[in-house]
Amino acid sequence: MSSKLNFNAVGKRAAGSRPTSAAAPGGTSAAGGGAGRPGRARPRLTRDKLLILMLGLPGGIALVLFHYVPLLGNVIAFQDYQPYLGITEAPFVGFSNFAFLWDGNPDFLNALWNTIVLTIIQTVLVFPIPLALALLLNSLAGERLKRTLQSILYLPHFLSWVIVVALFQQMLGNAGMLNTFLVQNDLPLVQVIGVPELFKALLTTQAIWKDAGWGTIIFLAAISRIDQEQYEAAAVDGANARQRMFSITLPALKGLFILLLILRLGSSLSVGFEQIVLQQGPVGLRASEVLDTWVYNYGILGGNWGVSAAAGLVKGLVGVLLVIGANKLAHAFGERGVYEK
Repeated sequence: MSSKLNFNAVGKRAAGSRPTSAAAPGGTSAAGGGAGRPGRARPRLTRDKLLILMLGLPGGIALVLFHYVPLLGNVIAFQDYQPYLGITEAPFVGFSNFAFLWDGNPDFLNALWNTIVLTIIQTVLVFPIPLALALLLNSLAGERLKRTLQSILYLPHFLSWVIVVALFQQMLGNAGMLNTFLVQNDLPLVQVIGVPELFKALLTTQAIWKDAGWGTIIFLAAISRIDQEQYEAAAVDGANARQRMFSITLPALKGLFILLLILRLGSSLSVGFEQIVLQQGPVGLRASEVLDTWVYNYGILGGNWGVSAAAGLVKGLVGVLLVIGANKLAHAFGERGVYEK
């Protein structure tokens, strides 16, 4: 009796429910857009994709025109290029321009050495400072104090290098505020601006002052996404602030730090063209020449277009190889990197 009642109940529910669509051949239902009758979801999805493509079309065109099409100009590196001849008429010289770079050209080798030294300094000293500042700001208890310090640290990023160099000259120059104070107190002068031995230290200090605060933004954003319950649980277990930082915060930021480091390596040989050009005069080329300024001085001003293009192409290829190598190294340590395997 009970089984019969259950059967009748099931039958009533089945009769009262809406019929399901039959599966079309190939595993697609008729309502889902089979061969017999197109569904309603597919045209709507197509319109959405078309709208996204239309919105991204101007940016895509600009990307192709201003980033990918100019790559064709790298053919200049294999030519004895002259502007009045153009790319199509300039004679090809093969790898002669590259051979000129590596055949003991002293100016190029000096620029390469200065670039490598500055790259190491900026990667080891300058790059980790935004992370340290972000950890310091995150440890502050007062929200008002934290926002005030963030604004002060961000401000130098919006100043041009012309203003930054002028400020440092007004502070540390021979007639700057520091030496004026020393003279008034009968103390010896401090020579900073225009000293070749201190030029790299000056560049590093300027880079830290200008951009370290701006680099904290992405780290602070990543810290804000860490689950606060982890900190509360660690505090309940008796962990102090230092232990919470090393056990929770830094492990959570490891992937982001590696990603930013890989991206930084891609442009590691670009060590500040405008910053260096503005200060080359007092210290001389021996202490200040880097690859970018050498390309500008020797190639653009000197009219050696093919050699300068070859130097720029070498610099770009080195950056690509550094990114690929660092990304593979990140995969070896179990990190995602810029792209997956």
